[in-house]
Amino acid sequence: MFDLDKRGLPGVMIATEAFRDAAKAQVKQLGFEPAIVWIPHPVQNRTDDELRQLVDSVYDDIVGAISVN
Repeated sequence: MFDLDKRGLPGVMIATEAFRDAAKAQVKQLGFEPAIVWIPHPVQNRTDDELRQLVDSVYDDIVGAISVN
């Protein structure tokens, strides 16, 4: 995402809540604050329908994050 940002291309990171602390540490280390959309953890054991519902619930946040520029 850092590379995309340097090129003027919008991006958004999608991560589960369980990775908030790790993301915060990485953001600090890189000196770059990407747009992040947080979703509930875990995702690996969800059904296809549950994943679709999850995506639907954050779709506007994702579009909004990449439309800021």
